[in-house]
Amino acid sequence: MSFDKVKKIDLPKICDRRGNLSFIENDGLLPFHLNRTYWLYDVPGGKKRFGHAFHKQEEVIIALSGSFDIVLNDGKEERRYHMCRSYYGLYVPQMMWRELDNFSTNSIALILASTPYSPEDYIENFEDFKSIVNK
Repeated sequence: MSFDKVKKIDLPKICDRRGNLSFIENDGLLPFHLNRTYWLYDVPGGKKRFGHAFHKQEEVIIALSGSFDIVLNDGKEERRYHMCRSYYGLYVPQMMWRELDNFSTNSIALILASTPYSPEDYIENFEDFKSIVNK
């Protein structure tokens, strides 16, 4: 997998004097059909969530509150994406190692996933991941 599929996704943003509203629907906005949603919160400021990759799952990751960095690695190159706005997400294709770090205090990361939870889909060892993608 290469970085050519990684992309920023602009979410609809409805601005109003009472506050803004964004939404996500299964209408073609996402590059996959949404099957699962989960979120990360109460990560101490400055800390990280250790990485993994998925055989099949694709994701869009959104900073609902605060900020954090998404560190992606395709087995050859690493890139960092700073997430700090709730009206865009980062599309992460399958077979891309990812770590989340540099969390601000009280940040919330929302993850939209293409598959239901499956422990078998996870690759949790970076060396195993590199072996698979570099074959």
